Amino acid sequence: MMEIEKYLKEYLDYLEIEKNRSRKTRENYERYLRLFVGLSGVVSPFDIDDDVVRNFRLELNRRGIKKITQGYYVIALRNFLKYLIKRKLKVLAPDTIELPKVTRADIEVLSYEELERLLAAPKGGDLRSLRDKAILETLFSTGLRLSELCGLSRFVDLKRGEISVRGKGDKIRVVFLSDDAKQAIDDYMKKREDAEEALFVSLNKKGKIIGRISPRSVERLVSFYARKSGIPKKVHPHELRHSFATDLLINGADLRSVQSLLGHANISTTQIYTHLTNKELREVHEAFHGKRRK
Repeated sequence: MMEIEKYLKEYLDYLEIEKNRSRKTRENYERYLRLFVGLSGVVSPFDIDDDVVRNFRLELNRRGIKKITQGYYVIALRNFLKYLIKRKLKVLAPDTIELPKVTRADIEVLSYEELERLLAAPKGGDLRSLRDKAILETLFSTGLRLSELCGLSRFVDLKRGEISVRGKGDKIRVVFLSDDAKQAIDDYMKKREDAEEALFVSLNKKGKIIGRISPRSVERLVSFYARKSGIPKKVHPHELRHSFATDLLINGADLRSVQSLLGHANISTTQIYTHLTNKELREVHEAFHGKRRK
C-alpha cells in the first residue's frame, strides 16, 4: 500500500469516528481526495507541495468544474493536511492553499427584488398556497438545507421562534424564524386538520395530505414560484440558503456566527460567501459614493 493510501484511510476513519461526520460526508471527502491523489500521482504526504497543488487546481479548471465545486476539493485537501499536521507530520501548510475566487456565476444569489417577488408569489388561503408560502419564508429565514427542511416536525414553538435541527454529521444546531416566517407557519398550521407529524406535507391533486413532503416536491414548488414571479433563471431551494448567508454577511454578521447558523463543520466552507459580499459592497460604493461631486 502506498503511504498516502494509509494516511488517507486513517483520515477518513477519523472524520467518521472522531469528528462524527456522516457517511455521506466521508464519501464526498474520499471522492475529492482520491481524485487529487490520482491526478497528482503523489505516493506520500511529503510529496504534496505548491507545484503539485497548483497543477491539480489547473486540471480541475481545465475540466470545466465550477469554481464553487473546485472550492470543495481545496477544502478537503486543506483539512487533510491539517489532520496530518495534527499527527506531527511536517507537510505543506494548509493556509498556503487559497480558496478559489468565487463569483455570482458560481453561486447564484437572488437579488432583493427577485427575493421579495418570490416570497410574495404564493397567493390564496387554501392549504397548498399557505404551505408553499411557509416553506419559502422558512427557507430564507433559517438557511436550512433541503433535507433539513423536509425533516422538520410540526411541533414548533412559534413564540420562541427557534427550531432545533439535526444536520450533517448528526449535529444539532438552532435556527431562528423571522416574524414573516412565524406568521406564515401559523397561518398554514391553522389550516391543517390532521395528525401527520411532519411540519411540511405532500398534497395530492385534491389537496389531501399524503405524507411528509419530499425534497423533489420542494424543488418543483420553488421552481414554479420563481417562474411565476418572473425570475428569468432556474431557481433551486439552495439559492435561498445562499441568499440567507450573504444577507447576514452584508448586514454585518461575523463569519463564525454565519458558520454556526448554516451548520458548516469548517469555516473555510463559509468563507466562500465572503467573495460575494465583497462584490455587494463594491456595488454599493459605485452606486452611492461621491454623487454630490461635480
